[in-house]
Amino acid sequence: MKRKNKKFQIKLPIETVNLEIIRDFVAHIAQNMGFSEENIHRIELAVDEASTNVIKHAYKPTNGNQKFISIQVTTYPDRLQIDVIDSGKGFDPKKIKTPAMDLYLKKMKRGGLGLYLIKTLMDEVEYEIRPGIRNKVRMIKYRNQNVG
Repeated sequence: MKRKNKKFQIKLPIETVNLEIIRDFVAHIAQNMGFSEENIHRIELAVDEASTNVIKHAYKPTNGNQKFISIQVTTYPDRLQIDVIDSGKGFDPKKIKTPAMDLYLKKMKRGGLGLYLIKTLMDEVEYEIRPGIRNKVRMIKYRNQNVG
């Protein structure tokens, strides 16, 4: 019998207190799929970074207008697909350069590694950016990939 794809979604206000809910949501699904603890932690960290970027950078502060982040998770027999979706200002992923880690560490810089970490932790990362309409970071982790 063929295993069906399953979809899960949560939509939360863009507040840092919701990061734990997002991490737990994704980790629970990954655990049920049989991912190793190490890969679950990688998935959690990648989703945390993508969600934090939305919370910190996607929206200008507004009075009274609540903004949201959506996390959509689709399970396939061979992979986990996670979409982090917002309707904020967006960004151009081509303008984000890979950091020179030796200089980064020498200067003891903080922040700025989110997209680099996401690409390192996940097997595939795609962007669909439509500022003010719908921005999506899609992250994919395959079940049979070695932790590297």
